[in-house]
Amino acid sequence: MRISPLVLGPVFLGIILIFSGTVDAQPMELPPIEISLGEEGASNWGVGLQLILLLTVLSLAPSIVIMLTSFTRIVVVLSLLRNALATQRMPPNQIIVGLALFLTLFIMSPVFGQINEEAFQPYLAEEIGEEEALDLALQPLREFMFDQVSDRDLALFIEIAGEERPSNQEEVPTLVLVPAFIISELKTAFQIGFLLYIPFIIIDMIVASTLMSMGMLMLPPVMISLPFKILLFVLVDGWYLVIRSLVTTF
Repeated sequence: MRISPLVLGPVFLGIILIFSGTVDAQPMELPPIEISLGEEGASNWGVGLQLILLLTVLSLAPSIVIMLTSFTRIVVVLSLLRNALATQRMPPNQIIVGLALFLTLFIMSPVFGQINEEAFQPYLAEEIGEEEALDLALQPLREFMFDQVSDRDLALFIEIAGEERPSNQEEVPTLVLVPAFIISELKTAFQIGFLLYIPFIIIDMIVASTLMSMGMLMLPPVMISLPFKILLFVLVDGWYLVIRSLVTTF
């Protein structure tokens, strides 16, 4: 037997009204909220602020690793090397970033070890406070950046910041040192990349001239020069030379 929808509609409506009438509507009581600013409340606020500060530092940790270490120079040089070889996405970005990260850990291991001994371990032992631990941790990084930064780039940012000319390295603010160090790293990386481009450009010119002299204008020179560039890079043990040059520049 088929029941018409015109009949089912009132039936369902009646059931809903019956059940809604049998259920007692009771108001929801919210628990009282009290805000205290006494000593206990102040300590809770202090813990909350420390937690927020810790989360902020953790979120900025990748940027700190990239900007204050040798990572920038390494990853830029490896990317320029891939472009010079014209191998498109080989090696992939994951391999380039991973190799740059492990080379950074290898190069920065003395600096990280000094930070661990002079700042992190005393702080865990509660021998020093947060501010003193931060100052002690910045000292090895500042020494590393001063060894790599260009005097011209450092003078540029001191002039932009409106600071007086410092008499020693301790008077240079960290906020001035960091951008100067990044610019110096980019300049050095592009200088190394220019030297890497030269032999591969020569191969491209030779292949293009050969194809033009043979009248093979429709054949892309990049397709022909790519195997020769890879062969040259393998014969001279290119990865060994590039990595050795990168590590020894620090």
